[in-house]
Amino acid sequence: MSLPIPGTQVRGSKTGKPIMALFDLLGRTWCLGIIWQLSLDNATFRQLQARCEDISPTLLNTRLKELFQLDLVQKTPQGYGLTPHGKALALLIKPMAPWARQWADNIQRLKEDDSHA
Repeated sequence: MSLPIPGTQVRGSKTGKPIMALFDLLGRTWCLGIIWQLSLDNATFRQLQARCEDISPTLLNTRLKELFQLDLVQKTPQGYGLTPHGKALALLIKPMAPWARQWADNIQRLKEDDSHA
């Protein structure tokens, strides 16, 4: 699968609108998880692998290469970290966490209500 580059065809967009290229990237297995984990703190390869629920080294290496090429991840003295663009993206993603917790609680309540019906 080729890199989702804005301006080129990506999943969901023949013209490669930037938002669709971003959604294509974030929809790839573990891309969003890697960005999330690196937003919490820089990590070595092994630390990142453990934080990502023991993602396979091959997949982690592939995703890191993609995120490097797209200027979202960089090497740091502590291993891997987010670039300024990666940090800006993480700031957009982080507010979704409280919403997701509320949503999960709501889904759980709905399941409990169904089980009592």
